[in-house]
Amino acid sequence: MGILNLRDVPPPFDADHDAGADAPASTPAPTATTKTTATGTVIPSHVDGTAPPPQASPAPESSPFDTSALTAPAPSPPAGAVPPPSSEPAAPVDMDPVRTLELKPRIVEQISTVYDPEIPVNIYELGLIYDIAVSRDGLAVIQMTLTAPGCPAAVTLPAEVQGKVKSIDGVSNARVDL
Repeated sequence: MGILNLRDVPPPFDADHDAGADAPASTPAPTATTKTTATGTVIPSHVDGTAPPPQASPAPESSPFDTSALTAPAPSPPAGAVPPPSSEPAAPVDMDPVRTLELKPRIVEQISTVYDPEIPVNIYELGLIYDIAVSRDGLAVIQMTLTAPGCPAAVTLPAEVQGKVKSIDGVSNARVDL
C-alpha cells in the first residue's frame, strides 16, 4: 500500500457531468499522462509507477484567519523592558574537573535549599538540575530545567539558584542555563 496523495485523486464530479443524468458520461481523452485499459478504464500514468504529471502550483488562497503574527517581524520591546532570554546556547566555558569536584558538594547543598513553589520538594531532589560544572576562574554553570513549559516560576527559580550559588566561597560568578 502506498500513501494516497489527494492531489492525484480526481474530483467526484466534473463540470461536463453536471448537466444532468441524461447527459453522456464524459471520459477523459487519452493523453501522454493517461492509459486506457482493455475494458476502457482511463488510468493516469503515474498510478502504474511512472512519474506523476507536472502540476501547476496552486494559487494562494485567502484565509479567514489573520496570520500576520506568524510572518511579521516582532515589535520592539518598550523602553526599559527586560529582553527575553536568548534561544541561542550560551558560550562554552573551559570547565575545570578538579575545581568542579571541589565545589560541587557545596553547590548542591545550596541548590537543595531552593524549593519549587508548587511542590514542597527542593529542585535538586526533583531532578531539575541536570549538570553542575565550575571553570578555573570560579564561574559555576548550572544546567537545569523547569517542571513545565509554562512554569510560573520561570523567572524566580533560576535567579534564586544563581544568587545562592554566587554566595559560595570560591565561586566568582554563576550562570544558569535552562
